[in-house]
Amino acid sequence: MSLQNFHAIASIYKFELHRFRRTWLTGLLVPVITTTLYFVVFGGAIGSRMTEVDGIAYGAFIVPGLIMMSMLTESIFNASFGIYMPKYSGTIYELLSAPISATETVIAYVGAAATKSLIVGTIIFLTAHLFVDIHIAHPFAMAGFMLLIAISFCLFGFILGIWAQGFEQLQVIPLLVVTPLTFLGGAFYSVHMLADPWRTMTLFNPIVYLISGFRWTFFGRGDVAIEYSLLFVAAMLILCIAIIGWMFRTGYRLKK
Repeated sequence: MSLQNFHAIASIYKFELHRFRRTWLTGLLVPVITTTLYFVVFGGAIGSRMTEVDGIAYGAFIVPGLIMMSMLTESIFNASFGIYMPKYSGTIYELLSAPISATETVIAYVGAAATKSLIVGTIIFLTAHLFVDIHIAHPFAMAGFMLLIAISFCLFGFILGIWAQGFEQLQVIPLLVVTPLTFLGGAFYSVHMLADPWRTMTLFNPIVYLISGFRWTFFGRGDVAIEYSLLFVAAMLILCIAIIGWMFRTGYRLKK
């Protein structure tokens, strides 16, 4: 990578982070308030009746689900909005004609979006410590899993940003697909608590594997084997990279 291209990546990266800094108060305050409300409602109301899940205090049990839910939303929104705005304003043509490759463009936009998502995830993790005691079984695996999830879903959001032809399309997948799947993916309960056939049906929900894998890094156990969670994340990462490569090669919704 030439020095010129490195400066191009850094410029896009800094521009996207600057947009985040302009709204840092709401960007950081909202996750804190939301996490607090979840602990009041789920940790207080439900936790008083269901003190443990799989031998884990219920308040601590929902922490990985809360972090994952916020990170998925933030990753998709930041990455999709970041690439959609140049399309909306028409500056995408300047980007496509600039001496910067598709790979470097993706690194800049996805890197900035993933940074924002990791900041939000870290804020929620620190906020959770105000309500429950959390002991991480695999801290390095937790950090690595957070990074993989942030990158994977930022790539997915990048795809949505290119695909969307309006603000309505930009929001339809996160609101009508990702959010319901997250609530049904074991964020606030264990899949083992469900009776068949619901338990079997839940295993077809891809979010289950993400939340379960992330919960494993906290407590050393999850609803599915950690190998399946890592396999799903790797498959999603490869698929998203392949789709983005095809979009840039064909100019799909980039050049018209």
